[in-house]
Amino acid sequence: MAILHLDRNHPLLLQQLQDAGFENHEDYTLPKDAIEAKMAAYEGIVIRSRFKIDRQFIDAATNLKFIARVGAGLESIDTEYAAEKNIALIAAPEGNRNAVGEHSLAMLLALFNKINIADKEIRSGHWNREANRGHELDGKTVGIIGYGNMGKSFAKKLRGFDVTVLCHDILPQVGDANAKQVPLEELQQKADVLSLHIPWTNHTDKMVNADFINAFAKPFWLINTSRGKNVVTDDLVAALQSGKILGAGLDVLEYEKTSFENLFEAELPEAFAYLLRADNVILSPHIAGWTHESKERLAQVIVDKIRQLYHPETPEKPLQRVTGIGGFFFRAKDPKALTAWYHEHLGLNTDDYGCTFWWKDSAGNDCSTQWSAMKESTDYFNPSEKQFMQNFRVADLDALLAKLREEGVAIVGEPESYDYGKFGWILDPEGNKIELWEPKDRAFL
Repeated sequence: MAILHLDRNHPLLLQQLQDAGFENHEDYTLPKDAIEAKMAAYEGIVIRSRFKIDRQFIDAATNLKFIARVGAGLESIDTEYAAEKNIALIAAPEGNRNAVGEHSLAMLLALFNKINIADKEIRSGHWNREANRGHELDGKTVGIIGYGNMGKSFAKKLRGFDVTVLCHDILPQVGDANAKQVPLEELQQKADVLSLHIPWTNHTDKMVNADFINAFAKPFWLINTSRGKNVVTDDLVAALQSGKILGAGLDVLEYEKTSFENLFEAELPEAFAYLLRADNVILSPHIAGWTHESKERLAQVIVDKIRQLYHPETPEKPLQRVTGIGGFFFRAKDPKALTAWYHEHLGLNTDDYGCTFWWKDSAGNDCSTQWSAMKESTDYFNPSEKQFMQNFRVADLDALLAKLREEGVAIVGEPESYDYGKFGWILDPEGNKIELWEPKDRAFL
């Protein structure tokens, strides 16, 4: 299969595709019409953002089987028409999500601490401490719109701060331990910071306009590492001037060309000129996902997805997660007296630890579930403030914790091992602490 590469990428992309049996061709200079004239010879193309893949281009590519974009979004591709033609679309948001998360946090902290202003003043010979007094992130509420790969990465970076993180997304039930999913109206009522992690679509084009901004209950800081055209720059500037927006970190601009390689060539808009002058604005040239590490990672994701498309590997056996209830623990004013009550009135076979229920799994193995009342002062449920904690039996604790960590679930502490099994702890989205137990039931017999 012949693949045409239209942008330079990390060399591993060419090498690994060649090793997998694909035939690579490179063309980084010819204009679009010249590329179209030879597209019938290729079954795949790999592109970043050199030009738009529109209906005319797709019609010219009569043998095209896939389009791979070395980046997160597909807005430069006519995705609906490609789907009509049964052309597979490949993107790589997994490849630069970490870079975007770090860049978003860097912009936010730089704004809060006036790093850009202080640096510029010192270089000009000025030492102004009071004028550069900053703000702390702790205690703030951070709102994230768009809770996919990028939004989740940013929320994960915020775990080390004492902040409340809210997210809003068009998809239901995407919230996790790092962010609570809420309606847009609730986010606008509570947020001190807004970070955008959304694609550029018909629904998001010019989404952040005057009405959207004024719907926020409090003045707020804005971070945009998504797409420039999601924000109306004139309205952003008006909000900066009025104080409704306290500061803005902009990695993307409304005036970018769709190739993302440069700005407009026309006269400088007044709104953009204001951003260039404003001390409470930090700008970067669409580089949030543009690191040395992400360059390699993006290429690897594309290679892996192309190989999977043509040489699908046997899917791994699904990870077995919870296998049963391991226990239920709760706070009590007088655990000893309460346990005795359950023994007398409900017939529980209790001891100093509560009650152990025995049962057999489908393979006939002896299994146990523990019920225990604990002192009100116990710190075993920390950091949860709830009055109870669940224990779930699991088949492979280490594998499950690794998977949960990959999925962004909050892990509490480190695993611990005892004669009766291995334990780990996590938090659910509402802050309930859950104990995971890889049991050795025979230790109780």
